[in-house]
Amino acid sequence: MRRREILTGLSVASVLALLPRAASADPLAGRGLIRRVRPTDAGWPKADEWAALKARVDGNLIPVSFPIDVVKAAPNSVAARQFGKEIRNPYYVADQPGLTETFGWVDAWRTQPSVYAVVARNADDIAAAVNFARDNNLRLVIKGRGHSYIGASNAPDSLLIWTRHMTDVEMHAAFVPRGCEGKIAPQPAVTMGAGTCWLKAYEAVTTEGGRYVQGGGCTTVGVAGLILGGGFGSFSKRYGTGAGNLLEAEVVTADGRTRIANACTHPDLFWALKGGGGGSFAAVSKLTVRTHDLPEYFGVTNFKIKAPSDDAYRRLLREFVSFYSAHLFNQHWGEQVHVRGDNILEIDLLSQGLNDEQLRAVWQPFLDWVKSSPLGFSIPGRFANGSLPARRMWDAGWLAEHWPEIVYPRNGNPFHAILDDVLVRVMHEPLFHRDDRPGAAPSDFWWDADGGQVGWYIWGYDSLWMPASLLASNSQGRLADTLFAASRHAWIELHFNKGLAGARPEAIAAARDTATNPAVLTAFALAIVANGEGPAYPGIPGHEPEVARGRAAAKAIGRCMERLRAVAGQSGSYVNETNYFKKGWRQAFWGESYSRLARIKQKYDPDGLFFAHHGVGSEEWSSDGFTKL
Repeated sequence: MRRREILTGLSVASVLALLPRAASADPLAGRGLIRRVRPTDAGWPKADEWAALKARVDGNLIPVSFPIDVVKAAPNSVAARQFGKEIRNPYYVADQPGLTETFGWVDAWRTQPSVYAVVARNADDIAAAVNFARDNNLRLVIKGRGHSYIGASNAPDSLLIWTRHMTDVEMHAAFVPRGCEGKIAPQPAVTMGAGTCWLKAYEAVTTEGGRYVQGGGCTTVGVAGLILGGGFGSFSKRYGTGAGNLLEAEVVTADGRTRIANACTHPDLFWALKGGGGGSFAAVSKLTVRTHDLPEYFGVTNFKIKAPSDDAYRRLLREFVSFYSAHLFNQHWGEQVHVRGDNILEIDLLSQGLNDEQLRAVWQPFLDWVKSSPLGFSIPGRFANGSLPARRMWDAGWLAEHWPEIVYPRNGNPFHAILDDVLVRVMHEPLFHRDDRPGAAPSDFWWDADGGQVGWYIWGYDSLWMPASLLASNSQGRLADTLFAASRHAWIELHFNKGLAGARPEAIAAARDTATNPAVLTAFALAIVANGEGPAYPGIPGHEPEVARGRAAAKAIGRCMERLRAVAGQSGSYVNETNYFKKGWRQAFWGESYSRLARIKQKYDPDGLFFAHHGVGSEEWSSDGFTKL
């Protein structure tokens, strides 16, 4: 990484040395941009210019503070201790314009504040920020909730468009995209502000409206970033991707114009927004997404199986791969299974449209095999296999009252010997956590499993689509043995909802008309391998990232992925969950779609105002987005 940066710097210096003095001094010299300005540069806007921008956005321009500074300056202070408590709360993090949920990545990036932020309330505010950044040659960054693992919503010395407070949600019984009257039939939909998190979308659409919108599994992820990157949710095999469900977007392009993009108006830009990556084509103010009939039930299946030996673990993996292919490879099932290095297979799946009786019938053959096997498998910890009313999936009050009896029914547990222990455990293992700050809404919660992402510092992360051909009867053994061999290096998560093979034909057809790598259409799962620590940040005594361990973990992840690629091939990677150092990223993220995306980028943003690491057009810029190469 350092060698690349040095070589990049030398190449830029060489180019600048050949320019006339006047041209090299003027960052806007000629047709192209040479370098975006920083606060230490002579071209940085003066105080009166910032004041004028503040007036244009009705006072909603703020200097951006960095809450981590208080810990560095006074680590034993009351303020530092309070920050240490709050930093585990994703709602607190989202409320800080100077923070991102992920704190950084070893040898890659770390969260750092912008200089100023426009606290956007509407498209006009966004347009004012876009025009100011373009006219003053500033590095521009956009953030809603700050969930990007690769730091796409983070840039020091920049102007931030902060959409956190754009959270209006409006339901439509019969929505027709603008300009599509008579061409597209009215359909139920929901319009969401760019700063909306998925919990608020689910509350409006499902809890209150009785319908379903395809969003993310994590409650605090923002709607815009998820959809722009493709947008997988727990039930994508039934309802498709977020990008495939997008009907219309209100955006501000690099020329400062507010545009409506849909299938009839600016259809090229609309297609690029459907999976072309966040922060590359325009700044989003609103998104309208179709909604679906809500099934009667959602279901939860969660337990672990411990194998007593390596040979038993290989046999368990072979049995599960066969079972998945025969019973779970369909539109009803999503979420993930963890193939762990300690010979534990962890089942963490969700289902839609199946009641308790149907859930038990699906799993009974596999559980019978586990119980009767002479290999000595055990079920450590809690066991869950039950359904709940779909309308209550994101109803915090209802879940707190009913979850144990719904998910841990006594008559549905095939391992009666552990049942009493399980019921005790579940009462002490929280399903979710609430935002406990004064004034917070009682309904604001996040799933316990998502808490580890808050403040974490990534050591390594990568993803790979696993082709459905590996589920053929003559390939299942090879797949299972590869999973075992790969798990000796790092734990593997198989996200079945992030591969569309086995999905409803309508979901596949809609995803085909997006910019997402077509490999997703024939993949049964996305394999994710990751590791990290947290909360951690450089310069905080006692909480410094463990760089040496991180580098070792990154190498182990690389070896694990090599094993998986040996059977999956170069099948591509999901842009929202991928490797910061991904080689061949254009092909990996978008495949044959990249050339079309590049043309659209050139049309709507010819000077590269919108920049994201490994985003469309980023190859023309230095890794920090400041220098045109």
